[in-house]
Amino acid sequence: MKPIVGLMPLFDDEKDSFWMLPGYMKMLQECGAFPIMLPLTDDLNELEECIRLCDGLLFTGGHDVNPAIYGKKTGKNCGEPCELRDKMECSLLKMAFERDMPILGICRGIQIINAYLGGDLYQDLPTEFETTVEHHMKPPYDRPTHEVEVMPDTLLAKIIGTGRHEVNSYHHQAIRTPSDAVTVMAVSEDGLIEAISVNEKSFTVGVQWHPEFSYQNNTDSQKLIHAFVDALPSRL
Repeated sequence: MKPIVGLMPLFDDEKDSFWMLPGYMKMLQECGAFPIMLPLTDDLNELEECIRLCDGLLFTGGHDVNPAIYGKKTGKNCGEPCELRDKMECSLLKMAFERDMPILGICRGIQIINAYLGGDLYQDLPTEFETTVEHHMKPPYDRPTHEVEVMPDTLLAKIIGTGRHEVNSYHHQAIRTPSDAVTVMAVSEDGLIEAISVNEKSFTVGVQWHPEFSYQNNTDSQKLIHAFVDALPSRL
């Protein structure tokens, strides 16, 4: 049996609907996992059922993270949060950390992991972080737009190698101050944090770029997703 990965649901405020980018599911399927989209809920009993069902969790992109999670007031340029999703994901992180469940966070995913663990974020990167690096690219999103430097002796270095790697980039927020509980694994050309792992966990990785768009033509993205799936417990 294939390992099951629970994906955080994307929510459309205007249409009041749940949805999912197919790349999240297709990349997991191609690497040998069985992806499912979880229900949007903060009911702890239902979330416990989700945890029991899944072998790993993928924290997807989406809404800006509520600054209240990291003890800040909401700035004028912060996007409208999805409070139900924030509550859901914080509860799932607590449950998953207690079980050392494999986790992959993408874009918002790396941000919510860092915020939950006590780090903070740039609420609006364009006005809070001066740079010439393109962090909010235009489509198509399957091409590289800048480089990141992968730190030696990190989990990411073991997966894709140290040194410079090209990534795509499409995000409004980013890590400002990393939590004391994480290790910074990669930074962009301008010093922005692009990848973290959570200390003392077997596989909790967050990346700021988007492998769900680039996995078909980017070897690094393929290696990252394979590493996540390989970290999932076997169902045999």
